[in-house]
Amino acid sequence: MTSATVTIEDLRALIAGVLEIDPGEVADDAHFADDLDIDSLLMLEISTRVENAFDVPENTVVISGAATLAELHALAVSKRVGETAAGPVIRPRPLSDPAVRLFLFHHAGGSHLLYRGWAEHFPKDWELCLLETPGRGHLQTLPLIDDCDRLVDYFHTALAPLLDRPFGFFGHSLGALIAHQLTRRLHHEGNPLPTWLGVSAYGTPRGAADADARPHLMSDDELRDWLRDVGGSTPQLLDDEALWRTFAPAFRSDFKLLDTWVPPLVPEPLPVPLSVFGGRRDRLIGEERLLAWQPFTTHFRGLEMYEGDHFYVTDHQRPLATAITAAMRSAAP
Repeated sequence: MTSATVTIEDLRALIAGVLEIDPGEVADDAHFADDLDIDSLLMLEISTRVENAFDVPENTVVISGAATLAELHALAVSKRVGETAAGPVIRPRPLSDPAVRLFLFHHAGGSHLLYRGWAEHFPKDWELCLLETPGRGHLQTLPLIDDCDRLVDYFHTALAPLLDRPFGFFGHSLGALIAHQLTRRLHHEGNPLPTWLGVSAYGTPRGAADADARPHLMSDDELRDWLRDVGGSTPQLLDDEALWRTFAPAFRSDFKLLDTWVPPLVPEPLPVPLSVFGGRRDRLIGEERLLAWQPFTTHFRGLEMYEGDHFYVTDHQRPLATAITAAMRSAAP
């Protein structure tokens, strides 16, 4: 008899039983292979037990690549037979048969709300999919993910069923890195590729940050002062103690992802048309670093600059939507 719901504690106990360890040793964000020494045979055993215990379709867990308890829980809940649950994809205007899907990735410390109101500016037969990172919004109960590859894994699993028609990626700041790395993952695995990739307010992928330039290691006061200085967040959030306590963990997690990610030494140019966007008064990312995206694609579509700072996107929804629509249509095969 299956459980009425899939709880993370049920899964923790199941994994602990397979490994013959105390459930307390199975942390939400512990990586199965690296932290718990779960090899392919043990993963197959865990997968089979999850599928049998919770009515999850056969082979779903293995194919998904879920690498932590938190990811496994999100997957099990979303794939449970006859049951749907909150996932990382928010569709403000759901369509049964969209001509195009556009996936939008948000900035560090932010949420899908960066793109609130965008859907009305795009063609009626396009479905916008706003991505929510774990640990915020309706995914607040999920642990934060502070590793680039693991966050790409998470979105790769969630988006796979939605890549059945022409689609594009647009990412702002941190979201640009994730959109780029997810495109690279799809390319390496032979999966469908986006028609077009848009990166905004983020410089070309480069090595880990210097020790004295890692925001996630700053004290609270230093981090807030730095964010004020570079325009990395709204004054209301930085000046309100209660709001800051709520959002600070997400900022630190996202900045740790950015600070510690190390790109490949010689990245292969992606066979995907790529456009770059930025704000003229952005103190974080200048035009030179935006233009440096050109070698990362075989089809560079140019740089578009808008009036504003790092969050210029909030003031230019309609022109950005027009530019994105035109870029995707011109890039379509």
